[in-house]
Amino acid sequence: MSGGHPDPALWAGRRVLLTGHTGFKGAWAALWLERLGARVTGLALPAEELSLYTLAQVGRSLESHVADLRDPAAVERVVQAADPEIVLHLAAQPIVRRSLAEPVETFATNVMGTVHLLDSLRRARGLRALLVVTSDKVYANAEDGRAFAETDRLGGKDPYSASKAACEIAVQAMAQSFLARNGVRVATARGGNVVGGGDFAEDRLVPDAVRAVRAGRALVLRHPEATRPWQHVLDCLAGYFAMAEALLAGTDLPPALNFGPLPGTDVTVGALARSILKALGGDGDYVHQPVPGSVEMTALAIDSALARRVLGWHDRLAGERLAKATADWYRAWIEGADARALTLSQIASFEALP
Repeated sequence: MSGGHPDPALWAGRRVLLTGHTGFKGAWAALWLERLGARVTGLALPAEELSLYTLAQVGRSLESHVADLRDPAAVERVVQAADPEIVLHLAAQPIVRRSLAEPVETFATNVMGTVHLLDSLRRARGLRALLVVTSDKVYANAEDGRAFAETDRLGGKDPYSASKAACEIAVQAMAQSFLARNGVRVATARGGNVVGGGDFAEDRLVPDAVRAVRAGRALVLRHPEATRPWQHVLDCLAGYFAMAEALLAGTDLPPALNFGPLPGTDVTVGALARSILKALGGDGDYVHQPVPGSVEMTALAIDSALARRVLGWHDRLAGERLAKATADWYRAWIEGADARALTLSQIASFEALP
């Protein structure tokens, strides 16, 4: 890292396999890696018609492969074609409520899909570093408001959370049994709830707020009292890149690191919703419609002190900056701005922050 930012000298010309590049976070990562000079190969499902990947024409700057992680032969073909030095595994089924409707598909993608990828990487001769992204929801959560540290017990009472906890165990097993003996350094990253421009997914707070404002209707919230470790996508990706750089450099790292806001700065769903709605020109009002019997957790916080200490990472778009940067992207896009130029401009502005 250079001043806490990704080091272009390290990424320039590197062969990077990025899974999930058609998703929200993956599209931001692909554009940032392009800016850093990396040679990126993407592996993901087809992009949604309305997505950052499509709007920002992300596919024009990387080698994109449409493949399903549940298909081991397809994964093997992409890995062999990419011959990666670095792998950033972001692909997943990431929606909690979808996992309740499709539990088998969620476990198949998030657990066995990851195992398929890691099994293929056993035969990647040039591979040096692998970072697997899981979730802040991997912890056994008693909802007592305590911020979870990396050493806390893993768990999960919904299929998404449990699949990501299981993924953590599978990654460590595959790393210790196979990849470490090939000289590959492996770690997992547990990011908080990520927001930012270009997210159009279902059942996510910011896209729901944008859709509500554009349609002139009230935003409906299930759990406005719930707390989450909100962070901007660029803060989260900066942490991932820092971790990958440390793996490449041979730095002694813990097997997993949390990335989230400072303790005591977590905000409720309702408070963030009001900030986003007002920044987009709305009145900040929402409608509360609780879901009886919901298993979604209401309190979630993670402790990122270890990442701050080991990597020198810190969040630059916390608090009101987070809401402003996110709303600025959507407002500019609604007004006709070019999504690719807009996203690259926000990346450049982020790089200029101390």
